[in-house]
Amino acid sequence: GTERAVFGGGCFWCIEAVFKQLKGVKSVISGYAGGSNPKPTYESVCSGKDGHAEVVAIDFDPSVIDFEQLLDVFFAVHDPTTKNRQGADIGTQYRSIILTTTSSQRGKAMKAIELLQSKLGNQKILGFIPSPFPTTVCTEVVGLSTFYDAESYHQNYFERTPYVPYCAVNIVPKIAKVKREFKALLRPEDDDL
Repeated sequence: GTERAVFGGGCFWCIEAVFKQLKGVKSVISGYAGGSNPKPTYESVCSGKDGHAEVVAIDFDPSVIDFEQLLDVFFAVHDPTTKNRQGADIGTQYRSIILTTTSSQRGKAMKAIELLQSKLGNQKILGFIPSPFPTTVCTEVVGLSTFYDAESYHQNYFERTPYVPYCAVNIVPKIAKVKREFKALLRPEDDDL
């Protein structure tokens, strides 16, 4: 069977490229969700007026990779503590968001956020002084109403344009981190998505 996960964590080019590296992932589609405009375009989403986020829809085989593993990768490759921002990308379209397709996904997402928050709440300065600056996870968890595919020129963006400076600066380090920290989840080299 196939299940769908929908995540937003900054620019969809970055998230799309990362999840294509994982075994059990059947497809990754860049798109828009979480807003009110029934006909979103890149321009309308970037305006911030229609409420959509840049997201990816990940179709995966839960017998090969489960939702919790996808969540682990998701939280590792973006900063869930910055509201409406990832690095230099600023705006509501870049917010950290999980759009769930089942009540089970919602429960797992909430549990993952709770665990991450407990780790962040116990941060220490110099390894032993409790931090006076609490860090809060601001990832939204909402049910998916509709996923809208982004324009074709956004699909497989990193694959098509790996040498664009934005890709080199933002995407390459995320892929390197996944290859370093999630080796067991990587698809075989000869198994391109």
